[in-house]
Amino acid sequence: MPDVEFFVTPGLGETFRRTRHYSQAVRIGDRVEISGQGGWADDLTFPDDLADEIVAAFDNVERVLATAGATWRDVVSVNSYHVLPPGAEEIGDAHNDVMIDQFRKRMGERAPIWTETGVTVLGATGMHIEIQVTAIVGSGE
Repeated sequence: MPDVEFFVTPGLGETFRRTRHYSQAVRIGDRVEISGQGGWADDLTFPDDLADEIVAAFDNVERVLATAGATWRDVVSVNSYHVLPPGAEEIGDAHNDVMIDQFRKRMGERAPIWTETGVTVLGATGMHIEIQVTAIVGSGE
């Protein structure tokens, strides 16, 4: 049976582990699963601009993946959660254009499976995006 290893990033990841009792990633063999990452800074503040927040969430996913020994090019599955304004019937281009641009920049030709969900709130006040991924280490080489 493969070893199970849990990971947190320095700073906010360590704080979440201590205060909220969860890890940011688990690695079982060559498979890495990460918890949802927002576009937060280490002081749990968010950029004012939605595009900047989405890019920051991608940066945070990258940081957690690296902590567990993976990269964006190893990602095989993405789940993203997007806070929608009241009455919205779709996630829309303001989110999608940035998401797709980041996929292309970070994964090249790799096109993982992606489930995108609109929600009313996320885990922190001011949070508009959360990204959760699964990676298979070495699969993106």
